[in-house]
Amino acid sequence: MSRFDGRIAVITGGAKGIGESIVRKFYAEGAKIAIMDVNTVGAQQLAMELDPSGDKAIGLGCNIVNRSEVKAVFEAIVAKFGTVDILVNNAGITQDAIFHKMTEKQWDDVIAVNGKGLFNCTQEAWMIMKAQKYGKICNLSSTNASGEAGQANYAFTKAGIIAVTKSLAREGGRHNISVNCVRPGVIDTEMMRTVPENVLEDLVDKTAFKRLGKPSEVADVVAYLCSEEASWVTGEELLVAGGFMYR
Repeated sequence: MSRFDGRIAVITGGAKGIGESIVRKFYAEGAKIAIMDVNTVGAQQLAMELDPSGDKAIGLGCNIVNRSEVKAVFEAIVAKFGTVDILVNNAGITQDAIFHKMTEKQWDDVIAVNGKGLFNCTQEAWMIMKAQKYGKICNLSSTNASGEAGQANYAFTKAGIIAVTKSLAREGGRHNISVNCVRPGVIDTEMMRTVPENVLEDLVDKTAFKRLGKPSEVADVVAYLCSEEASWVTGEELLVAGGFMYR
């Protein structure tokens, strides 16, 4: 028996990068998967690759900032699979700029996706989980929640994700809902590969292992937190950063 047999998992931002690895991990371990992403084609292609029948994996386009879209997508997931047991809030964006040059739009866009988007998806899933007295939520924060030059907007949202994780864990326990978060460090994704080479080398040098992390290594930790192996774990933040010395 696989770890997630019979479970329904929703992964936001699941079409590529860390999200894609999380999707593949959960699917491989028996979960039925709903892949939510603003990239509709990417989400659908990944679902088709995993499960051409469409019985165990579906891809759904969604702008998570738009509450009506989120509501419609969760209704479609429940209509297809019957419920939602697991939510992984992975979707997020960056709009980097030194603070005095940061535009109001850059600030607003990051807070909208990383903050309001997480709120929209979590509240829709929460009501389902509360009614069934079971749920696992894992939020993706970052080592940069501790602050990084040029990422005041991003750090603001990622620090907030840690705080909301702990708040929801306190509320969720009575409903048998656990809420945790992971803080990835430097991970080998498309986004990371856009970083200038000298900056990337410096980041890698600050890890204990002197390499980039793999998206699958983040997915492994997310899967643990969403499994029954972590039944006595809630309100926690786990660094998945290879000993990254960010202080």
